[in-house]
Amino acid sequence: MTIKRVGLIGVGLMGHGIGKNILEKGYQLTVMAHQKRGPVDDLVARGAHERNNPLSVAKESDLVILCVTGSPQVEHIIHGEYGIINAVRPGLIIADCSTAEPDSTKRLAADIEAKGGHFVDTPMTRTPKEAEAGKLGLMTGGPAEVIARIRPVLDCFADTIVHAGGVGSAHQLKLINNFLSICHAAVAAEAITVAAKAGVDMQALKDIVMAGGAASVMFGRLINVPLHNDDTSAQFAIRNARKDLRYYTNMTEQLPATSFLAETAHQITVMADNMGYGERFIPRLIDVLMKVNGVKP
Repeated sequence: MTIKRVGLIGVGLMGHGIGKNILEKGYQLTVMAHQKRGPVDDLVARGAHERNNPLSVAKESDLVILCVTGSPQVEHIIHGEYGIINAVRPGLIIADCSTAEPDSTKRLAADIEAKGGHFVDTPMTRTPKEAEAGKLGLMTGGPAEVIARIRPVLDCFADTIVHAGGVGSAHQLKLINNFLSICHAAVAAEAITVAAKAGVDMQALKDIVMAGGAASVMFGRLINVPLHNDDTSAQFAIRNARKDLRYYTNMTEQLPATSFLAETAHQITVMADNMGYGERFIPRLIDVLMKVNGVKP
């Protein structure tokens, strides 16, 4: 069955770009109401339909894309009041673009499959800028034939799509990817803090780091904070980083595998959140570490 009607739940920083690009490719789009009206109102103005709950969205969709914070939100969308589970019928596909716990993903997939539908994991990489441009990176987990059915929709908003394996494997891959990204950010924040306290010239630090083996995408983004007071190149909330590292350490504990660096980075994000930085973007870990170390920005 060809996908013609797409539902989107979670029209936030990333979801708006996803929805815009789906509409531009000619699909019928139904979005769920969101507390931040701007992105929803814009998509409705572009031709999307708006509904008040997940059940209503799913009833009008062949594919429902979830773009919410994590497993508790996804589980509520599926099993909560007006949950999607009550609209599942043969052929319905739910694609979870959230960063979620793999075990939860597998349980939800079993529940959906028991009613004839499919639940696959399709977490994202990159930023809202790439979402708007239709150039996100996606990992996919689920049966190859199901992924093939939704691939034309995914191509609307992603230019890099990697199939990780069965259901839950893409969320495993995403947690490992985010562990690396967040740890790189924590390392960069510490290096920049030490450099600031030592009186090192920040432009010189950028020039030498980015020219050699210590270079990283995250360092290149975070160095914009001391140079230009600009944190917009990594628009990812510290509280979400905290959540993702907790999911990662939960996964490593279940394997079991050691995760020394992840535990350290997690505690840095916990500290930052406790200090009131939870909603700030991850480059502001620099501000946190400077405050802890008595450095004036």
